[in-house]
Amino acid sequence: MAAHRVVIVGGGFGGLYAAQTLARHDVQITLLDRKNHHTFQPLLYQVATAGLNPSDIAVPIRSIFRKRENVEVLLGNVAAIHKDSRTLTLEDGATIPYDTLIVATGATHSYFGHPEWAHLAPGLKTIEDALEIRKRIFFAFEAAEREPDETLRAPWLTFVVVGGGPTGVELAGTLGEISRQTLRHDFRHINPTESCILLLEGSPAILGSYVPELREKAKVQLEHLGVKVRSNARVVTIDAGGVTLAPVDGKPGERIPSRTVLWAAGVAASPLVKSLGVPLDRAGRVLVEPDLTVPGHPEIYVIGDVAAVKQGDGFVPGVAPAAIQAAKHTADNIVRTLAGQPRTPFRYHDKGSLATIGRASGIADFGRLKLSGFLAWIAWLLIHVFFLIGFRNRFLVMFEWAMSYLTFQRGARLITGKVPLMELPAASVRSPTSVASVAAAGPAAPPPPS
Repeated sequence: MAAHRVVIVGGGFGGLYAAQTLARHDVQITLLDRKNHHTFQPLLYQVATAGLNPSDIAVPIRSIFRKRENVEVLLGNVAAIHKDSRTLTLEDGATIPYDTLIVATGATHSYFGHPEWAHLAPGLKTIEDALEIRKRIFFAFEAAEREPDETLRAPWLTFVVVGGGPTGVELAGTLGEISRQTLRHDFRHINPTESCILLLEGSPAILGSYVPELREKAKVQLEHLGVKVRSNARVVTIDAGGVTLAPVDGKPGERIPSRTVLWAAGVAASPLVKSLGVPLDRAGRVLVEPDLTVPGHPEIYVIGDVAAVKQGDGFVPGVAPAAIQAAKHTADNIVRTLAGQPRTPFRYHDKGSLATIGRASGIADFGRLKLSGFLAWIAWLLIHVFFLIGFRNRFLVMFEWAMSYLTFQRGARLITGKVPLMELPAASVRSPTSVASVAAAGPAAPPPPS
């Protein structure tokens, strides 16, 4: 009799831990992902802000399972799920059958009905996103260095982060650290410490999932790094020249000129789950059964950011620990089903929340124990290193962080790929020591300079 075929779509935390748990049992596993690597998403902002290299937080999926003969890893993008025939169709037309399916495709950016904002304000979900953000951040300083007109220079030195959740807070805090510590002595015509960093949150407070005490401490720590925190600041327009806020008290919406806008305000479930033809919530997540299966199809599990899991008066949060717990529970239920035992409902155990805010500061909520400042940062550091995949990545991350802490420098400050064109008008030809003018027009996309 052929082994039971379990197909897992997605190599994030949910898919990876489900495969690792199931690999110890007599089942045949196929793990599908659009990328050949697993990315440790909680540290993507470190790549985006030049604290780490992409390879420090990513590991090839094949290398993780090279000793597991019952695990097959395939590179491919799933286009549709066919429940009745128990098959998947890939974008290249290939068909993959399954006996049990685990959908763990994660989340993507949500621009609240404004997809045109995507190229103006990149979000942070993939390595490619992180490298794009890194390019825009450090190009902004280079463009400001070449712009002699203070009026035109100011938008280059104004950084707007939209969204006051953990990702937005971590990005804004690190931008403050970069401008006030890392780059402060590197330029001749600008003073990076005079950069304006704005963190815009549409609700009354940043870090809404934390208790008020920790929110306030986080705000104080951000302000210490030079970040201006604006709550009740809802963005209604984003263009190449900046953002516009919603009107307040009958007054016209405020205009904020900025050439670097970063998005950390919303996420939506992977669109693949639409092909399941089952009820979804407003964020596009599948409203799963208590055992994490699709209604009417006990052979299909949905876990991680694509699952809306009811628990108590709310839903299980879309965080890495929840995805890992769901993955292990799903694997256990599959084994129980094959053994003829009843399944058990999923219960998420919240082990705490952490956020880092620049150098050696942060907040942590472990229930009764609440930390802020240096102790919270140490807890954040140790926990994130523990969950990294592989000794090499743990060693490299610890080494990079130690060097950054001791030297205030960031070793991955590279502008890669195509960069915007810097034009030098004929009237602006000066001596080699003068500043060149940067065009005020929107950025173009020529090949990188040699």
